[in-house]
Amino acid sequence: MKGKDLKPHIGIYGRRNNGKSSLINYLTQQNTSIVSDHPGTTTDPVKKSVEIFGVGPAIIIDTAGIDDENEIGKLRVDKAKKTISTIDMAILVIAGNAFDHYEKEMIQRFNDFAVPFFILHNKSDEHQLTAQLHDYITMYSSAEIIDFSTKDESLRDDLIQIIRNTIPPSAYQQTSLFKGVIRPKDVVLLITPIDSEAPEGRMILPQVMAWRDVLDQDAICISVKETELEDFLKLGIKPVLAVTDSQVFDYVSGVIPEDVPLTSFSIVFARYRGDFEKYLEGTPFIDSLKDGDKILILESCTHQVSCEDIGRHKIPAWLKKHTGKNIEFRVVSGLSDIEGNIDDYQLVIQCGGCVITAKQLKGRLKPFIDNNIPVTNYGLAIAYMNGIFDRVTRPFIQRLR
Repeated sequence: MKGKDLKPHIGIYGRRNNGKSSLINYLTQQNTSIVSDHPGTTTDPVKKSVEIFGVGPAIIIDTAGIDDENEIGKLRVDKAKKTISTIDMAILVIAGNAFDHYEKEMIQRFNDFAVPFFILHNKSDEHQLTAQLHDYITMYSSAEIIDFSTKDESLRDDLIQIIRNTIPPSAYQQTSLFKGVIRPKDVVLLITPIDSEAPEGRMILPQVMAWRDVLDQDAICISVKETELEDFLKLGIKPVLAVTDSQVFDYVSGVIPEDVPLTSFSIVFARYRGDFEKYLEGTPFIDSLKDGDKILILESCTHQVSCEDIGRHKIPAWLKKHTGKNIEFRVVSGLSDIEGNIDDYQLVIQCGGCVITAKQLKGRLKPFIDNNIPVTNYGLAIAYMNGIFDRVTRPFIQRLR
């Protein structure tokens, strides 16, 4: 997952030959997508960056036609539908006054994942939207409906304005990791271990984002490795908050004084991007695990695996030791499909999700939450196993309530 994918995502959906690719070319003002009179030209979802005035950089996703019903076409449609859980808004493209079960199903999926959308009746230069169809569509959705043609350049500003009105500001407005937790001039201590999982010559993204956010809050940021933590404390500087890598909770929690609030980078991101309430509810289920239970571990990024890998090696080993149970684990990286029945899992452990959007992370967890399968994240699970769950969540609980 690249950094550019942290931009808001806009999905374009509709039947074959409704002009979805032409619409994307219209928005990007370049030949981004292949345009053809032959239905089914677009196959797998295709991403393209675009700058939208008032929103900023965004990712537009071109998808296959939702009416493609041959054997291969159904696979394409399935891939298109799966992108709905990852997007921040959608445009449903119709044409020729056609609207039936294909469109109704897409609207239902948008609603299921709380995706705001509007309906664009394309090719209005050939067939204008009828009043009858307009009224019929309003029976199924309160979304805005517009008549449109990509051949009319004068409509560009109106289209951009509708996109700005539809996409939630939370998709493109940066929120703070520590807002409400720290104040200007506060001293914040970041404890950042350097092991084989750390990238050569640089810090991992959560650490960098934490640094920047502390500075943006006009606070004082100090960073040390865990091996120099005791040396720092001898200086007599008392931080208002200490943030550590979850992997060293066991050591750090014993060194940082009890009157200094403590949390981890993973927990900060759990509050920032995840469903923090559900994480808090799901974490204690660790103590209810039984022999033969299956745990799904979700990594948002893909990376080379080492023996120090936290998701694939350390957390499974710690869980087996903590519970004393013979537990099965499965790891899925990136936003790859989760094969099989999700009911097979008794617990889901999500990483911090620093390289995906909040919408993508919540969409990833939604099927499990809807099926009452407990969810937690790396930092919260590790804290629970170390007996410091209440301590490391306390800095955010008051703010949350």
